[in-house]
Amino acid sequence: MGLNLKGRSYLKIADFSQRELVFLLDLARDLKRAKYARAEQQALVGKNICLIFEKTSTRTRCAFEVAAHDQGAHVTYLDPAGSQIGHKESMKDTARVLGRMFDAIEYRGSAQDLVQELSDYAGVPVYNGLTDDWHPTQMLADMQTMLEHAQKPRGQISYAYVGDARNNMGNSLLMLGAIMGCDVRIIAPKELQNESHIVEMAQARAAQTGARITITDDINAVDGVDFIHTDVWVSMGEPAEVWESRIKQLSPYQVNSALIAKANNPNVKFMHCLPAFHNTETKVGADIFEKFGVSELEVTEEVFESDYNIAFEQAENRMHTIKAILVATLGA
Repeated sequence: MGLNLKGRSYLKIADFSQRELVFLLDLARDLKRAKYARAEQQALVGKNICLIFEKTSTRTRCAFEVAAHDQGAHVTYLDPAGSQIGHKESMKDTARVLGRMFDAIEYRGSAQDLVQELSDYAGVPVYNGLTDDWHPTQMLADMQTMLEHAQKPRGQISYAYVGDARNNMGNSLLMLGAIMGCDVRIIAPKELQNESHIVEMAQARAAQTGARITITDDINAVDGVDFIHTDVWVSMGEPAEVWESRIKQLSPYQVNSALIAKANNPNVKFMHCLPAFHNTETKVGADIFEKFGVSELEVTEEVFESDYNIAFEQAENRMHTIKAILVATLGA
C-alpha cells in the first residue's frame, strides 16, 4: 500500500521513515523501468518547478531538469547570479514570492538553515539539492544503486564511507545506513569524523532498525563490505589553503587497489557522488599535481577505471530517484 507524501519537503534524510524511503525507492525502480520501456506516464503536466543553485552542479541540475521534463513539468533555473537571495532580498521574502509562482522549489547552497527557512515560508514542497550538512537526494540514488548490485536484502548490505566524514556525504551515508538497517562503517581520521550530534541521531535510528554502526580511523574496517564510498577531500566552499593539510590527513584513506583488497570481497563495488579527482585531466587535478606532486586524490585511476566502479550508474540513478521524489510529493 502506497504512502501519501504529497506536499512534503525533502530537506534531510532523517526527516523520513524507513517505510517512506522504501516507498520512494520502489517508485524510483518503477519509474526507471517505465523510462527504459518507453512506457512512462506523466504525472506533473502543468507543474512549474524552480531550481535555485547557489552552488554549481552537473548531476543534480541535470537530474532535476530531465526528471521534471520526463514527467511533463516546466523548470526555471536560477544560477548564483540569477536571484537576489542574500543580496537584496532575504530567503524568507524570496520564499514567499516564489511559493506563489511555483509548485515546488529545489535549493542547492551552503547553509541548512536557508533551505529550512525556504521550506518554512514557501508553502510548497522544497527539495534540498545539497547543503554543507546534508545531501538527501544523493542518498536515494546511492541506496537504489546498492540494492541493484547487492543481491541481498537491504538489512544485510554492508558499506563503508572512507575520507572526510564531517561533510554532507559522510553525514548522509551514516544516517542512510541507520534508517535502512544496514551495516554502515564510517572510516576517517579522528579529527575528520562526524560530529557527535550526528552520531547520536544515527545511533537512535539504528536502535529502531537494527542497523550496525561503526565509526573508526582504522582502514582495515572495510573488511567484508559490499560497497566502498568516498568523496572529494576538500568540499565546495572550503579555502584552497586546506588542500595541503587534507592531503596529509587523508592519503592513507585513498581508495586504491590495496584498500579494495582489504575488503576481502571479490564483488565489492566502488561508489562516488562525483566529480572525482583521479587524474590530472581537470584544472583542479592539474593544479594539485603542480603544487603538491599528487596526481590522484581520493581514488586512483586504476580503481576508477576498473569494473569495481559503479559511480556512473549511481549518477544515472540521481534522475530516477529525484523523479520519484517529484512524483510522490507533487504528482496529481
